Amino acid sequence: MDDPDERGAPGGSLVRRLLGLAWSYRGGCLRVLGIQFVILTLGISGLGFTGLGIDYLQSVLVPASPSPRWPFGIHPPQGAGPTTVMLWIAGGVLIIAVIRSGLTALDTIWMAELVQGRIVPELRARVYDKLQRLSFRFFDANATGSIINRVTGDVQQVRMFVDGVLMQGIVMLLSLGIYLAYMLAIHPGLTAACLAPSPLIWWISRRFSRKVRPAYQRNRQLVDDLVLAVAENVQGQSVIKGFALQEAEIRRFARANDHVRDQQQWVFDRVSVFTPLIGLLSQTGLVILLAYGGWLVIQGRIPLGTGLVVFAGMLQQFAGQIANIANIADSLQQSLTAAGRVFEILDAPVEIRNPANPVPLARARGEVEFRDVAFGYDGSPSVLSGVSFVATPGSCIALVGATGAGKSALLGLIPRFYDAIAGSVRIDGHDVRDYAVDALRRNIGLVFQESFLFRASIAANIAFGNPDATAEQIERAARTAAAHEFIHRLPKGYDTLLGEGGADLSGGQRQRLAIARALLLEPPILILDDPTAAIDPETEEEILGAMEGAMKGRTTFVVAHRLSTLRRADHILVLDRGRIAERGSHRELMARPEGIYRRTAILQMTDKESRRRIETGDTEETA
Repeated sequence: MDDPDERGAPGGSLVRRLLGLAWSYRGGCLRVLGIQFVILTLGISGLGFTGLGIDYLQSVLVPASPSPRWPFGIHPPQGAGPTTVMLWIAGGVLIIAVIRSGLTALDTIWMAELVQGRIVPELRARVYDKLQRLSFRFFDANATGSIINRVTGDVQQVRMFVDGVLMQGIVMLLSLGIYLAYMLAIHPGLTAACLAPSPLIWWISRRFSRKVRPAYQRNRQLVDDLVLAVAENVQGQSVIKGFALQEAEIRRFARANDHVRDQQQWVFDRVSVFTPLIGLLSQTGLVILLAYGGWLVIQGRIPLGTGLVVFAGMLQQFAGQIANIANIADSLQQSLTAAGRVFEILDAPVEIRNPANPVPLARARGEVEFRDVAFGYDGSPSVLSGVSFVATPGSCIALVGATGAGKSALLGLIPRFYDAIAGSVRIDGHDVRDYAVDALRRNIGLVFQESFLFRASIAANIAFGNPDATAEQIERAARTAAAHEFIHRLPKGYDTLLGEGGADLSGGQRQRLAIARALLLEPPILILDDPTAAIDPETEEEILGAMEGAMKGRTTFVVAHRLSTLRRADHILVLDRGRIAERGSHRELMARPEGIYRRTAILQMTDKESRRRIETGDTEETA
């Protein structure tokens, strides 16, 4: 899914999907089409009244000319003078124009309510809802900028199929049919002559659509890159400023911006040629009309007003609808490109699903077992292979290994961020895939190496997993995570509003809030993915000491690089290239002079005190 646009869904398939989308809003679509049909009918009626007025004037000024053909057999009252008749006709035209204007305004409101009030918000909500149910694998494979652009810009362009393609296309076909029937009723030969350029217009439009669709697909990719450049710049401001690379970032953004501009310019150049060309070809019918139609009037074969003038008006409207093919074709290609990207999300497989009959799980005992587990992000056992162990309830399991050994991947299998491709992960004797996903995850507390905080109050961040938590529960969790003191020193305490990502806090403070957030749920299983990496040794000791009580009765998994953390573990698993290379307690593993654990510990211990104790053999707790 890195580059779905390169594949591209077939145009016919996308059109059927979009028609299905429009069908789900058929009530609103039919209402808009109904009012547009009335507007079309009123427009033709106004044109007919205008032609009638011209024919009546001609009959008055040129007595030898034929009498006008009054519609529906209605004639002016006997004795009515020419001025009175013309005033009645002019009044009719005015009334039609006023009604048509009001209905046009109502049509605009209804169309906006349909596409911007219903289709766009509901489709965007569907996409966002689907994103919440997709696995980490999807987010690993797709850039943040691309996902954001699909939820915002692409959804907006999908709605163009409804108002800019489907509705406009139906109105165009309906209009063309009515205009054609009206013109044929006036004179079939003149109609055929004036519409001779139409096949050429259709052929050019088809060629244009085929040519620009790949360009629109490329344009959406370039916009993704532009959005990503902005997102990374905002998130990485400290790094950018720290390395004094503002000018380089400006140049990077300028390149991405120029690529979007150049691609759009390429499309605009084609559109700027296509649109006036279609307009020119559609206007050639007027040249034929003036020559051939004028001759027919002179010969007395068609009347001047309800014949040539009305035909000219109809032909202008017909030409306008033909010229609108250019806009419809352009909107179609934009909407198809965007729809392909939106449907990529809606059609993405939900890998982590609830079982048909989930095993009830109110509160787990905390027994975790891995049975010959294999896992890989690409579907092969490239990350973990043959991993087996049992963590008894309330025990603390530490994971040690070099970068890429599979520590985080192993932890991600417990709450089903991913599913094992072989073997099973079991909690309390049941495969984790037998539990409802939400029930499973409510029994697991998570603290990541780089924990994310939301732009909300400190209290809201701690209570994120349980919004109904009381102030006492929030404070108790904060005290356990050694966060209460620094929170209490803030001007607004627990009501302090955090900046985006908690940028106004130190790394240690952010991590302590994340630990408090996990402990608030009082989970029977706790996962700590190297949570002390961003915390100084003094604060680490404070947190670990406070958490010893909280960890009692909880099965805890911790990735650790510090001796002080490893000494607290009941059991240590040493991972090497996705396999468990060694296992045992800290004392047992340190007793192996050539063991991987001892060698890895010396290399990876991040504090000098840990290294000194290993190198001198002093690895036990001091009294």
